[in-house]
Amino acid sequence: MRFSSDRPIFAQIEDLLAQRIVDGELGAGDRLPSARELGASLEVNPNTAARALQGLADSGLARCERGMGFFVADSGPALAVAERKRLFFGDELPRFFKRLDELGIGIDEVAGMYAARGGRKEDGNEAER
Repeated sequence: MRFSSDRPIFAQIEDLLAQRIVDGELGAGDRLPSARELGASLEVNPNTAARALQGLADSGLARCERGMGFFVADSGPALAVAERKRLFFGDELPRFFKRLDELGIGIDEVAGMYAARGGRKEDGNEAER
């Protein structure tokens, strides 16, 4: 993983693991890598990895079982998606709307392109592509 200098490494590791939860790579009850495993695979200090794991636990995405390690909390996937939605609506969407205005693109045009690419159906199920 290539880390950026604008955020602490432990926070970027938290984001990486949270995204894996959102993507379904890690599900409720799945064991997370240990701090040593995470440190070795990402080439960071194990203490940095441990701080990331503790951050996931503090946010409710993970739970720690003494002597066993960290596991994705039962509510972890739902919390991870909810946090991603909060960030999207609070940060990304306003920038997107600003860009639409700058370029003179209407929401109908965006909706048409979204539908053409096979976006989500009204019932929330992923459309087949």
